Amino acid sequence: MGLLWELTVSNAEIRLLVIDVDGVLTDGTILIDEAGRQVRSFDIQDGLGVAMWRAVGRHAALLTSKRSEAVAARAEMLRIELLEQGAEDKLPGFERLLSAVGVSREQAAYIGDDLLDAVVMRRAGYPIAVANAVDEIKALARYVTGRRGGEGAVREAIEHLLKRDSQWQAAVRAIGADR
Repeated sequence: MGLLWELTVSNAEIRLLVIDVDGVLTDGTILIDEAGRQVRSFDIQDGLGVAMWRAVGRHAALLTSKRSEAVAARAEMLRIELLEQGAEDKLPGFERLLSAVGVSREQAAYIGDDLLDAVVMRRAGYPIAVANAVDEIKALARYVTGRRGGEGAVREAIEHLLKRDSQWQAAVRAIGADR
């Protein structure tokens, strides 16, 4: 028996970008050092993309099923104040993020890669999958990046959204890249 779900199709301007972490903001690899601490790596281009997104007045958030000091540190570096960690069921976290920013789900994009992301992908106005996402997540997406998670996929998704909303040139100007 198949699952019933509602895919929101929206042409509304996207005001909130919600990003999964492992497999999207990272390549999904978690290294464990000799002391048992987890280590993740993040792509620098994704960081610039988030800065461009924020420079034109948009909100960004991280939503992850895991808890990690590295993720909290990366969020702080990127000046992402909206962080939901430890959300095995991501829908309540997504709803809290929408409420915190005061936007509708139609004004939210979500970038995911694996099955735990499906519930949010079905609710977000603009679901995005990274190139390395599982087939079920790609099927829910309105846009699938050419880049893999942890390899600039978030930056690519942000460029796509900003161009879609005719904000790309404003973002380029806002970071001073047009000089």
